[in-house]
Parts: sequence; C-alpha cells; structure tokens
Amino acid sequence: MRYGAFGLVEVLGSASAVLVVDQMLKASDVGFQTWNYKCGGHVTVFLSGEVSAVSAAVESVQQNPPCEIIASAVISNPSEETTRLVEEDGAKFRK
Repeated sequence: MRYGAFGLVEVLGSASAVLVVDQMLKASDVGFQTWNYKCGGHVTVFLSGEVSAVSAAVESVQQNPPCEIIASAVISNPSEETTRLVEEDGAKFRK
C-alpha cells in the first residue's frame, strides 16, 4: 500500500498515547497505524494519510498538547522499506 505521509509522535505512557491518537484523529482525516513501546515508557504513535492531513494532525498536538510531547515528525512519501516496517509493526499490534 502507498501512503502520502506518516505522522509520528512520541510521548511517555500509554494513556498519553491514547490522548494523542484521539486528538489527531479528531483534528484531520488520518488513520491510526500502530504504536511502538520503548524502554522507560516511551510510546511512539504512527498515523498515516495525505501529507496535509498528517501535518495538520501532528501540528494539532504540537500547538495544543494533551500531554508532554517528546518528539514529533512527518515523513512525506515514505520509502517502501519504511512502509514495510510500519505495516509489520502494525500487524503485530493487531494480533
């Protein structure tokens, strides 16, 4: 599948991740892909959609954060390898 963009937002804790996902989904026409947990409670949320929609969703949590935002990024026109990694992580998440 081809994606226009991926949006990534890193927070501390799963409750914060849910707040961020909810806000971004309400802010624009994006879709939740997966989230990834790291040591120390860091959670990176991955969303996808058109570049403008993903940018608006990420900006919504940057400008009005529901919790502490550690890092955020928008990857426009992600490579096939990046897409594969996100899809594989999402498949594990859905199991």
